[in-house]
Amino acid sequence: MIRKLNNRIKLIIHKMNEALLSLLVPSGFYIKQKGYCYCCDKDVFFESKNHWLRDNLRCSNCNSIPRERALMFSLKNNFPNWRELAIHESSPGTRGASLKLRSECKHYISSHYSPENAFGTIIQGHQNEDLENQTFADESFDIVITQDVMEHVFDPKKAFSEIARTLKKGGAHVFTVPLLNRHQPTEVWAIKDENGKL
Repeated sequence: MIRKLNNRIKLIIHKMNEALLSLLVPSGFYIKQKGYCYCCDKDVFFESKNHWLRDNLRCSNCNSIPRERALMFSLKNNFPNWRELAIHESSPGTRGASLKLRSECKHYISSHYSPENAFGTIIQGHQNEDLENQTFADESFDIVITQDVMEHVFDPKKAFSEIARTLKKGGAHVFTVPLLNRHQPTEVWAIKDENGKL
């Protein structure tokens, strides 16, 4: 009961913050900024008609969003030979960094989570994997990428452990997670019972 009340209060505060932001930001909000896109490797404009820039400040050429460009920037600076490396991306998107990795990396493999199907099988071009119990062998990858995935797994500690197991020595897990309210502790909103049911 208290947890439901706390969640309700947080939702009300979130709505109040949105209302305050809408008063401060004009309804016709628009931003256009010239810059360089690390997903399509071009000088472009970044544009948004929404104040939530994290998901809306898009590249005028490839439609990538900031986290995808930041991911590619990080790869290019820390792993300049990324095209030659073995990369596993969990739950890839269809644009930006995911599209670039899929088309330019020789040893790229993508996975999605489909619990109703056998893990380790290929479904519509992606390997079916549970990040908490992967079928990949130890030290299979140089880099593992997850973009806004870790907040969706039931046991992040187990998923991080499995990712570490699949990484080669010196490998890296490059990931993004949304930070919606950095002043509040993380909350678990869903768990599995002893039978693995949601």
